[in-house]
Amino acid sequence: MVMRHSRNAFAIGASVVTATLSLPLVSCGAPGGGSSPDAQRATATASPTRPPSSYPLSKAPRTIPAVRGHEPARGPGWRPTPTARVVVASGSKALADEGRLLSRELRLGYSAGGKARAGDIELALGGSGAAESYTLTVKNGRVRITGPDEAGVFYGTRTVKQSVRADGLVPEGTVRDRPAWPQRGLNLDIARKYYTAPWIEQRLREMADLKLNQLGLHFSDDQGFRIESTSHPEVVSAQHLTKAQVRRILALASSLHITVVPEIDSPGHLGAVLRAHPALQLHNVHGTPAQGAIDISKPDSARLVDELLREYAGLFPGAYWHLGADEYVALMARDPEASYPQLATAARAKYGPQARIKDLATGWLNDRAAVMRPYGRQLKAWNDGIFAGGVVTADKKLQVEYWTGKETGARPPLEYLREGRKLVNLNDEYLYYVLGQPNEFSYPTGRRIYEQWTPLVLRGTTPVSTAYSDQILGGRLAVWSDIAGAQSEAQVANGIRMPLRAVAQKLWDSRPPALTWEQFTALAAKTG
Repeated sequence: MVMRHSRNAFAIGASVVTATLSLPLVSCGAPGGGSSPDAQRATATASPTRPPSSYPLSKAPRTIPAVRGHEPARGPGWRPTPTARVVVASGSKALADEGRLLSRELRLGYSAGGKARAGDIELALGGSGAAESYTLTVKNGRVRITGPDEAGVFYGTRTVKQSVRADGLVPEGTVRDRPAWPQRGLNLDIARKYYTAPWIEQRLREMADLKLNQLGLHFSDDQGFRIESTSHPEVVSAQHLTKAQVRRILALASSLHITVVPEIDSPGHLGAVLRAHPALQLHNVHGTPAQGAIDISKPDSARLVDELLREYAGLFPGAYWHLGADEYVALMARDPEASYPQLATAARAKYGPQARIKDLATGWLNDRAAVMRPYGRQLKAWNDGIFAGGVVTADKKLQVEYWTGKETGARPPLEYLREGRKLVNLNDEYLYYVLGQPNEFSYPTGRRIYEQWTPLVLRGTTPVSTAYSDQILGGRLAVWSDIAGAQSEAQVANGIRMPLRAVAQKLWDSRPPALTWEQFTALAAKTG
């Protein structure tokens, strides 16, 4: 977007298996059970029979994000043993994927529908609780993870995996955990810079371990259009993802309880599309082309964009769709009506004599929303594409993705909140990782996010009132590839590593973190 651009693990009872073993953990989603390079080793050590009451009270598992509730108990906790299994409880076969994944990661056996025994991890659906919540109990030599939905149980398995990585065990007691905000994730600009499918898949695995649940995929911009198209192959860049690759990415994301949010930005940021359709390029009164802007006074412009929207609606099955709407060059002119008289004429013809170009742009946004509505998607748009004071009002059901208060058309967060709109936080002050650091951007630091940012800090450094908490749906760290060659894939992955972990912590728990930044960084080195 740069030119861009409220919210407690298994006692190994009176006897402990006498064994010593070393178990490498494998990475989330890794096929075939191969060991990840940075996996920690979990060790179960020989021990004589010892009553649980002789142990000190347990402490909470050490994970990122931290668990929100832990009821301590006395006992040795749970460690992997050679005979331990992951058992999917009878009646919970929907958890088979989660069970198989954890068994591969911890190098344990797997059983579907059997009876859990001492040393096992049991997964079960059931109980009450909020979406994505789970209860994890360590008692009598077993781990039992339950939740009202598959995602919650999956997050319980992430707690087990991280705790074993950090300390070789899952502490005795009960964890009761759930996210503070429903939308938590990463936004990735693959339009300006081509990222390989394996690299994107690795980001999904990393996100899943951090209990993040959204990957925004911005795949069309001035510099490139990065996904195969059958309706308009002429717009696709030479380096692009095939639809088969995208389907594999989507399948992996689904198995990890991550929703991919696709974005075809319009009516701006369409340069790659317009190179193949120059007749639709917007020009000002002097005949100068407007970078990346499509001429929304032309019916063929809507036809082209709608054909692309419909094509990719069939590829991406998720619950969300991003319509863009930011940084339309016509609205960034000092006098839009004088600079782009054809748009001004079209606005008055469609919406009446008082209509202006911003009304035509709002109408464009609403029309694209109408195209996508039959597909049952929750629609999103950038905040600087939602205007006030016109004769046309943007669809009130659009979720506002708030990134800036600096661009033309942008308004303070309170204006959107007072209109009753729901916002997602992508505050460019903290959450924009812009390759090459143009336009006074600097790479965000995990420490600054961890110590200063919260989802209520929508613009700049000042939070909005907690009275608006229910209207703020969460946030995403955003990677924008403005200067594509500034960093390699590996450098991007390393650069966002700690910012992504800080964002995960702040979106999972609304309370100030218990760990210092130095402690958090040390824990991240252990959990992966």
